[in-house]
Amino acid sequence: QVQLIQSGGGLVQAGDSLRLSCAFSERTFSTRIAAWFRQNPGKDREFVAAINWSGGSTDYADSVKGRFTISRDNAKNTVDLQMNSLKPEDTAVYYCAVRFGVRVGLRSSADYAYWGQGTQVSVSS
Repeated sequence: QVQLIQSGGGLVQAGDSLRLSCAFSERTFSTRIAAWFRQNPGKDREFVAAINWSGGSTDYADSVKGRFTISRDNAKNTVDLQMNSLKPEDTAVYYCAVRFGVRVGLRSSADYAYWGQGTQVSVSS
């Protein structure tokens, strides 16, 4: 069974940094697109960032571009999200996700088959 186990998150002040990590259990992880989404109560799950299998192609939501960095280590089967200059509006439950594919660019949560358990990120002003 495919499992994604998340770590990181917590409560920080505006301007601080946090790093989220997601460990993927399947040996074919390196062939998949990995992504991060976030969600607040009563709202749809929102795309944050995605990365292709080699790490050479990334995609970011405009709201996080220049502040967040997605990266992956296929030897360790992990994908990370480095979040800098955090803002109160970044507060949400963050989810990692993976799908089969070659190119980034799909930003709907419906395109992703496997999900982590979610981790809370709270940013105070």
